[in-house]
Amino acid sequence: MDRALAAFRAGEPVLVHDFDDREGETDLVYPAGAVEPADVARMRNDAGGLICVAVSDAVADAADLPFLEAEIDHPAAASHDLAYDDRSSFSLPVNHRDTFTGITDDDRALTITELASMASAVEAGVEYGPDEFAAEFRAPGHVHVLRGAPDGLSDRLGHTELGLAMAAETGQPPAAVVCEMLDDETGRALSTRAAREYAQRHGFPYVEGEELVEALR
Repeated sequence: MDRALAAFRAGEPVLVHDFDDREGETDLVYPAGAVEPADVARMRNDAGGLICVAVSDAVADAADLPFLEAEIDHPAAASHDLAYDDRSSFSLPVNHRDTFTGITDDDRALTITELASMASAVEAGVEYGPDEFAAEFRAPGHVHVLRGAPDGLSDRLGHTELGLAMAAETGQPPAAVVCEMLDDETGRALSTRAAREYAQRHGFPYVEGEELVEALR
């Protein structure tokens, strides 16, 4: 745990497995402010899941970022049944306005780090609202924003909240990048054994969600 928090504090990724009775997935988790284009490349090549930025409930409130399912006027959003949770944390997918298409490694890294800067400004008490957010970001885009639960790990035990808890513990802005690790051979979530082996090969810490909850809640 100490090694994981030290790595996160230094801007390095941590592999976090949530719970076997939840998603049962391992995510690559970064402090959003430290993400560079090479990190985006690692996530899309080595992990393969969605590259998302989790922001705290307070930051989402300030920017008036909604839960996406509440904003979609379509029958597909009327019943959002999840086998692993009672709600989704997805908010708006965005691009920073200085990006071109928004999908390249450079573009996504810029969007991610600017989301972290926005979160840092809100946390510091800078006057910031939906108009200021719209001046910086446009939607739809290629970086999915996730809205953290109001009471963090006491409210929800997703990678969203686990990443934000690590950010809070290490003095980072309330913004964390999460990306699911998938298995090229099976097409399913990467097994915990394979995730641990990946972590060992690359010198990254691996932690169980249960350990994080025990240490940080």
